[in-house]
This record gives sequence, C-alpha cells and structure tokens, in this order.
Amino acid sequence: RVLVSISCQVWKWYSGVYRMKFFQFFVILWVVSTVIARISDPYAILGITREATPQEVKKAYKLLVKEWHPDKNPSPGAESKFIDISEAYKVLSSSGRRHLFDTTGQTEDQPNFRSQSRTSDFNAFRNHDHFQSFFAGFGSNAAPGGAGAGYKFNFKFGETKSIYHEQSVSFEVYESVISGRSRKQPYLILFYSDWCVACSHIEPIWRRLVEELQPINFGIATVHAGREVELVRKVGVKTVPYLIMLLDSHPYHYREPSLSMASSLEFIKGRFSPKLVQRIDDTNIEQFLAGWMDNRVRVVIFGRLDIIRLRYLTVAWQFRERAAIGYVQIGLRSTETVVSRYSVSSKVDTLLIFREDPTTPAASVAMGDLPFATMKDIIEAHQYLMLPRLSSQSVFDSLCPVSSTRTQRHFCAVLFTENSPRDDAARAALRNYAASATHASSAHASQDNSRKGHQVNYAYIFLEKQTHFVNALVGVSMSPSEIHQHVVILSRTDRHRIKFTWVSQRWGEDSTHGTDDAAKAANTHADATAGADAASRFNLSSEALTASMEKLLTNNTPLPYETEVQELFDEHAQGIVWRILTRLSHWHEALWQSLSKDDVYMIASMLVTVSVIVGIGFLMHYKVKKEEEFLTSKGVNLNAGCNSKSSSVSKSPQLPIHELRGETYNGLVRLLKPGCRTIVLLCDSHTKPKLITKFYKSCWPYRKNKTLMFGFLNLERHSAMEWYKRVLLLGLPEPLELNINPKNTIGTVVSLNGHRKYYCLYHAKHPEDNRKNRGSESESESSGSDVEMGSKKKDSIGTDRPLLNYYSSVLFEDQLLEGFSNWLDRLFEGSTQRYPINYWPDWPGK
Repeated sequence: RVLVSISCQVWKWYSGVYRMKFFQFFVILWVVSTVIARISDPYAILGITREATPQEVKKAYKLLVKEWHPDKNPSPGAESKFIDISEAYKVLSSSGRRHLFDTTGQTEDQPNFRSQSRTSDFNAFRNHDHFQSFFAGFGSNAAPGGAGAGYKFNFKFGETKSIYHEQSVSFEVYESVISGRSRKQPYLILFYSDWCVACSHIEPIWRRLVEELQPINFGIATVHAGREVELVRKVGVKTVPYLIMLLDSHPYHYREPSLSMASSLEFIKGRFSPKLVQRIDDTNIEQFLAGWMDNRVRVVIFGRLDIIRLRYLTVAWQFRERAAIGYVQIGLRSTETVVSRYSVSSKVDTLLIFREDPTTPAASVAMGDLPFATMKDIIEAHQYLMLPRLSSQSVFDSLCPVSSTRTQRHFCAVLFTENSPRDDAARAALRNYAASATHASSAHASQDNSRKGHQVNYAYIFLEKQTHFVNALVGVSMSPSEIHQHVVILSRTDRHRIKFTWVSQRWGEDSTHGTDDAAKAANTHADATAGADAASRFNLSSEALTASMEKLLTNNTPLPYETEVQELFDEHAQGIVWRILTRLSHWHEALWQSLSKDDVYMIASMLVTVSVIVGIGFLMHYKVKKEEEFLTSKGVNLNAGCNSKSSSVSKSPQLPIHELRGETYNGLVRLLKPGCRTIVLLCDSHTKPKLITKFYKSCWPYRKNKTLMFGFLNLERHSAMEWYKRVLLLGLPEPLELNINPKNTIGTVVSLNGHRKYYCLYHAKHPEDNRKNRGSESESESSGSDVEMGSKKKDSIGTDRPLLNYYSSVLFEDQLLEGFSNWLDRLFEGSTQRYPINYWPDWPGK
C-alpha cells in the first residue's frame, strides 16, 4: 500500500509538471508561429487588409517603395525592407499567387517541390515506409522459412517525380516568359500530376527527350495539372500525362495514344513548316541565292543524311526573320554541281552563308557534326546583308541602336531609294562603298584612338514603304528639295528621337555630270552588279560621304538637326487575309483537339443527315423542273391564273385580327410590353361578319403601328362573357352587382393596356363626348344604370312616346361602329377616359 500511494503521488506530480510544460510549449509555439506569419504575410508587409482591391495594393506598394528605396532611404534595413515589399507585391499582384496564399498560406511559386524542407520531409516519409514495416513479417526480410517469405510490399512513390518537379513552371511563368520565348525558341511542355502511374512509366523517355532537345535550343518545362488549373483549362488538357509543343505562343497537342522517342520526335518535326528549311539541288540553287531582296541572308547547309536534322529546323526557326536556310544532301547526282561549285567536302557537314554575292560565301564552317551553338554564333554574326534595308523597327533597332554616350556613338548612313530597278546601280555602289569602308574603318580604328567606340552601318530605305519616317526627316529645315538617292547620316538619342545630317552631294552625281547625252546613256545602261563600274560612276558622292564620316568620327562633331520619328512599318508582316487564314487554322486545330471520337461521329452523322436532306431537296427541285418542262412541251400554260392569284394575294388582309380566348389571353393582354395595347371588338357569331369588316377598315390606317394588336371577343362563349364582366367590375370605383345583357354589349370596343393595367371603352350609344356634355339629369340617370345594362332603360314599347321617336334612339348593326374612327383618334391623343384596375383577372375555366 505504501508503494502504491507513493507511486500515485509521483505520477500526479509528474503529470502536473508535464501539463504545465506542455502548456508553456504550446504558448511559445503559437507566439513564434504568429511572428513568422507576420513576417511572411504580404498583407502585413504592405499594410493592407485581405479585402484590398488590386488598385489599393498597387497604391500601397508605390508609397512604400518611395519610402524604403535604398537610393532614397539611408537606413541599414532599407534594402531588406525594400526586397520584402517587392516580394509581397509580386504575390498580391498576381491573382493566382494571391489565391494560393489566401487558401494555403504559401507565398512561393512552387512550395511543394522547390522548398528543400518540404522535399526532405517527403523523402523522409518515403524512406520510412509504414506499410513496409507493417508487413515486415510478410516481406523478404522475414525470417527464413517464415510464412511470408518471398512477398515484399515496396511502396516507392515519388522517386520518378524529381525531374518533373525540377522543371515545373506556374501559369504566370508560362504567360510572361515561355509564351514570349516561343517566338524564337520552341518549347516542349509535359503536364503531370501526383499519383500518376503513367507519368512514372514515361519518365525515362522524358529524360531522353530532355537530353536530346536541350542542346539544340529546345525549351523544356513541366506543369503540375493539379495546381495550375487555369493553365490546364487554357491549353485544353484532358488527361495526364499530356504533351504539347509551343511554337509562336500557339500550343500543338500530341495525340498519339502512347509516348515513345520515335513518335515524339516525329511529332516535333511535323510541327515545323515544310518551307522552313528548303531542299536545294542544282536546279534551284541560283533562284535560292538570288532571293536576297527579301532582306535576308542565305544559309546553305550541306549534309550527308537524307533527312533534315532537328537542329537545322530549330536554328531556322530562331533566325527565320533574318535568314533563309536551305539544305543540300551530299552524294546525290542532282547536287553534284553545287557541291563541286563551292568545293564542299563529302566527309563533313558544311554551312555557308551568302549575302548579295552568290559566288563567294561571306562565312563558312565545316565540322563532322555541326553543333547548334556553332551554327547560332556564325549566323548571328552574319545575319544582315552587306547593305540591308530598313524594313522593320527590329532591323532599325539592330542596325541603328541608341547611342549610349557621346564617345560611343552609332551612326547609320541611309540611302533613300525607290523599289525600282533604276535604283539598283545606286544601291550597288553604296554596297561596294560599305564593304570597302568596313575594312578601312577596322584598320583606322587600330591606329586612331579617336575612332574607337564609334560604329557605322550602311543601309537603304524604300521611300514608298516608310513614308512616316521619310516625312519626319523632310519636314526639318535645310533638307534637300528632292531626297531621292540622297544619303542621310543619323544617330539615335532615344527610341523615337534621332539627330541627323544630309550628305551634300546627291548619291549618283559624279564627274560625268554635264557630259553629252551619249555618255549618260552609256553610264545608265551599265551593269548594276559590276562593282568597279559602279564605283567609278559615284566618285564624287563617295568622296562627299567619306568627308562627312571623317568629320563625325574624328572631331566628334555633333549632328545639326533633330527630329522625332515613329516606328517603322513592318514590310514583312503578314497581310490581313493571311492573318485571317492563320487564325482560322488555329481555331480549326483547337476545335479538332477538343473533339473526342464520339463527338466526331456525332458531327459526321449530322453532316451526312443535312447532306441527304439537301440532296433530296435538289432532287425534288430537279423533278419538278422536269415535270414543268414536260407539261410545257405538251402545250399546258403553267402561268394561267398567276395574275389573279397574285392580285388576290396582294389584296389579302395585312392586319391580323386574333380571337381573345383562354389560349391567346396571355399573349394579347397579360404579356404586353410597355407602350403596347390590344384593341378588342365584342361581337357574336351573327354580327361578326359585318362588324369585323367595319372594324378592319377603321383599324387599317394603324396597320404599321408595332405597338398595336387587334382582336375580337365572341360573347357566345360563356368564359368570354364572364371575363368581360370581371373586367368591368374591377374598373368600377365601388363594388356593384351587374346584370349585363349580352345583346347590348355587341359593337363595344375595349382598348386594353396590359402593362399599365387599365382599359378604355367605346360604345356607340354612349359616346364619351355626349356624356361629358350632359346635365345633371343625365348624370343622375347614369348613376343608376350601366352603359350596357338593359334592365333599367326607360325606352320600351310601352312608353307613351310616338313609335317614330322610339326608333330614332335605336341603333342597328350598321351604325354600331360609326363613331369608332373618331374614338380611335381620341384614344391615341390620350383624351379618352381610362378605367384602371389592380390586376388582370384569370380567364374563367382555365
């Protein structure tokens, strides 16, 4: 007993201490987690609430950036605070990252696989397999001879996902980075997810694709389909794994049921245009090399394979705007002439770059296997012609970049020409001048330090293509009256402002100026491609251009004129028709990608059905036409009666008059739109033919009024009479028991305003103007009777009035609608009496 009591006391003491320490530990943990959350909370960093709008987030960011920018705030912690502010703004300015933080509290782009701590935790879980320990007695580690020997439960999920996690990108990276890069660099993107068995199976194939494609300038990326739902929806991913190729911001879908190296490479090659790399032989080599007027250099690749390698396609895709690439297969009889013409070895692959001169390549490289990096470097160094054309803003930015400083200025000598063969001589002369000046400037720069840092490029421009650019220079004073074949030297101070000067001598005026006409004609017909002849005819112009360049390069003379220019027109841009066709092609491909086999079958069946129906229609039309021809040949006049038929059709009523009954009640009354009314005539079967005709004639002038509908109410229907009685009761100011004689209501016209809930009445025996002009006697009489109540009428056969006076107050059927036209005029003037009601009663018996 003593031992038991002592043990109980010790346990109570230990439990109390443990509970107190656990409570203290929990409080400390809560405080630390709160502080850490406060530090990593972007809302707290920017000082805004979670309900802040994007405008409020941007405003708070701008204020804090001005306050904590390291250049303006000298405090020690300003730089780290500025970084925290920038990171917080990145999180909250992106809708996807902000939603991720609001829902999970994560602020990283890919916290599940980029964070080292999370990866280590995952690996720890993977290494410590609880299922394996649970089934340890049944695994291969069991005791020899045990019941579970030979069975092992090995769960190794996650080992093959590392490469997917390393290459994974978010929707923001896809939109801001990858989509733009795909215009120069093709991208291969794989969509995957966790617990995807097929993703684990294709992991070796994906590794091989990465190893093969990355060295040849392919971008590689993966997307977690479970996290990037918005990107999955945009691309149109239906399952995982899912492979797409991104070219020029357009995704191309891999549709094969299984993934292999051969099928994937075939899919990639098929996405490039067949015209991207042109096959060259002896028959088309001259045409290919002579096509440099499109402002692109010519690249000819000599290879030993009968296929165009993927690296050639990728380099052609990257430089498609600056270079046209052709492929010559060595060893064929059709390419022997071109191979021997340029002395190409059959043992190695060779790359030649041609500018304007098709006889001599500007650069060449020969290797057993041409690497992509080598091809990229040599094409990038020779991507412009000797005399390129300023055909787009990108060319202008490359040839004439903005000068950084006064000591490092970039000059451009631009010749103004027309797109005409008569200016070929001027362009050829400037091309030769540019070639000689390039070699001379290199030699002078090594000897004269004043030339170092300056760069001069030569180009020409089409006057009719770049009118805005030309007008900006011509509008400045001291410009030549005729700028055709004039050279301007310019330097850019920023993207839209340039400084320039005109060369005094017009390009093309030489020492032969002023000689006889025969000499001029001889010079005019000289060969434009002959460099020596062209140089001799442009001596004075060359000297004037050289003097102007020397003055700018050696003396740092500032350019006298300055103007603002717009961006150059892109002469190589696709036309509107081609852009529409391209967009339609993309839509067709997207539609095809989104359709399943069942959808295709359904659409095909619909098209077949429509085709059959149209075909039957054409067949029937053909049969009818043949029948008419047969009857005509027999002497039958098919046009007989057409005139009478057409005349009857033209005279048919154009004013529809509907019967007001239970089926049409809602459409004619309850569902009327604002401003619309329905005019209803009350009649029976006996009076309907006469009254409808007169009613139609009176309403005919209003047939084009879209706010009017016309109908009639057959009083012989019990439901119609009951509905009319209910409407009259709702219009009375006080409840009153009505005993209506249906015969006295014939010829009454009711105007119903379904939206505003009121009606107006017309009755031939009780016109509104007569009632308004009556005295007190008429008022007292009307107070005790209704306009259509026959029980209280004083006129009867038993009165003492003469029979003539009695019939003078009786109205016949022909007289019931005599004042209806005038009442319609007052109705549209708004001078008729209105009887408002609270609601439209239900149709009796409906």
